Amino acid sequence: MQERIHKILEITDLKDMLKKSGELYGDKSAYRFKTEEPGKFKIITHKEYREMVDALGTAFIKLGLKGKRIAVIGENRYEWGLSYLAIACGTGIVVPLDKALPENEIKSLIERSEVEAICYSKKYDESMKKFKSECVGNLKHLISMDLEKHEDGVYSLKELIERGKELIKEGDRNFLDAKIDAEKMGMLLFTSGTTSTSKAVELSHKIICTNLMDIASVLQINENDTMLSFLPMHHAFECTAGFLYPMYKGAEVVFCEGIKHIADNLKEYQVTAMISVPILFENMYRRLLKTVEKQGKLETLKKGVRISNVLLKLHIDVRKRLFKDVHEALGGKIRLFVSGAAGLDPEVEKGYNDLGLRILQGYGLTETAPIISACTDKRYKLGSVGPIFPSLEARIAYPNEEGVGEIQVKGPSVMIGYYENEEANKEAFDDGWFRTGDLGYIDNEGFLFISGRKKSVIVLKNGKNIFPEELENLVNRIEGVSESMVYGKPEQDGDTKVCIKIVYDEEVMKEMYKTTNEAEIFDILNKKVKEVNKKMPAYKYIREVMITKEPLIKTTTAKIKRHEELAKIL
Repeated sequence: MQERIHKILEITDLKDMLKKSGELYGDKSAYRFKTEEPGKFKIITHKEYREMVDALGTAFIKLGLKGKRIAVIGENRYEWGLSYLAIACGTGIVVPLDKALPENEIKSLIERSEVEAICYSKKYDESMKKFKSECVGNLKHLISMDLEKHEDGVYSLKELIERGKELIKEGDRNFLDAKIDAEKMGMLLFTSGTTSTSKAVELSHKIICTNLMDIASVLQINENDTMLSFLPMHHAFECTAGFLYPMYKGAEVVFCEGIKHIADNLKEYQVTAMISVPILFENMYRRLLKTVEKQGKLETLKKGVRISNVLLKLHIDVRKRLFKDVHEALGGKIRLFVSGAAGLDPEVEKGYNDLGLRILQGYGLTETAPIISACTDKRYKLGSVGPIFPSLEARIAYPNEEGVGEIQVKGPSVMIGYYENEEANKEAFDDGWFRTGDLGYIDNEGFLFISGRKKSVIVLKNGKNIFPEELENLVNRIEGVSESMVYGKPEQDGDTKVCIKIVYDEEVMKEMYKTTNEAEIFDILNKKVKEVNKKMPAYKYIREVMITKEPLIKTTTAKIKRHEELAKIL
């Protein structure tokens, strides 16, 4: 457990958070986005945003949605957050849904969560009208984020906001005076996975607000920061750290226009902070190096890193000046990257920090609202996901001889439980401790290190454990490898063969190795894997390689769906 570094604004629930932070940061920009006029931006202040939340919540209650469950689905946009807060801060229970799911799975989650209304973007218009006509679950009200006016039995979010403003002027205080029970379920989140295996996680205002205060106590984001929203907002990491946290701290949020536009968006919006997943940061870093190499400046860069690292030992930091071109390529204002949802390649982590681009790792799960630990400017260690958050306790259960065991936590930011799933709830807790399902260890300075997912570990006949993530990190550094998945294949003698599926980049293979022939590509990558093997003990050797140019099956936060991939392979 780490100590609080920064003073925090005490909050009891999200309604309380909006009120207190709104008083502090009302005139600051909450959201900024492009208009049709090039170079011109529209700004919504924190005060204006809170007024819209109040108006929409008032209109929701007038529709008869008090105490009901309401889903939100759509791309990242300010209306998504507006809907979330208008539901959570006085109307009912908010149910964020994954925008990437196919229609049949969205339908299943609407049924399972028993929502009576859904706020959605135009992409889902046809599906939602069909669900309503088919009387799916309890669904009664459709609310479009894009319609200008109510039509065909679908409400316009814009019109509801205007109606809410009128109701408030007329003295309607049903939403404004609504009391929040911070202990009860206020949010119902689905874990990533297929519909049948995804679990519905019950969270409360107290759970989320505890996590917000923990983040604020160790990580400094303030009203002068501009954060780029990239990960899907339904995901717990983006929802808490990328949406609610900047709202709490008075920061500004801007929206990424897509993975190909990240570099442009960082420059256009002068972004200072961003949270994302390792695969994005790793790809960004490798592209940066590739650009420098094409300019013939790679050796100069490496020499600069060596010089700056010597100077850092003397407490002289010249990185921003020395690597100005690299900083400018990322907009020139970045001061903080935060990586979560999976392990970051330590080589990439060190690379960013060597260049003066601060990147910190955090760790958590949907069930912990979500963050459990994070490195900070004051407490940082390469490869670690940081010390445990102030409000939580953690232990390593049933450690092996190397001190690696299951990470278990308890405290006020752990979920209420899985909705209507007693069997899963029994499995999730060990004498009051939440079982994360992740393996790791805590060093003597209190830093947590993740070894891998318990379900993914390959156990050999001799009892040795192999963590796929460790081997994947090494293989993913090979030029031309986009991603990879290590898995175990049962052998006739009862042992397990360590195998790997590699996704290669056709363009890189053509440029680097002058071939597009798959047999030749296999020989090249197979040879490279053998070189990786030489760096490891023999029991970790990858014995079988398969290659493909088809991307691996992944969740919306780029985690490999190992069971689905294994089903395809085996």
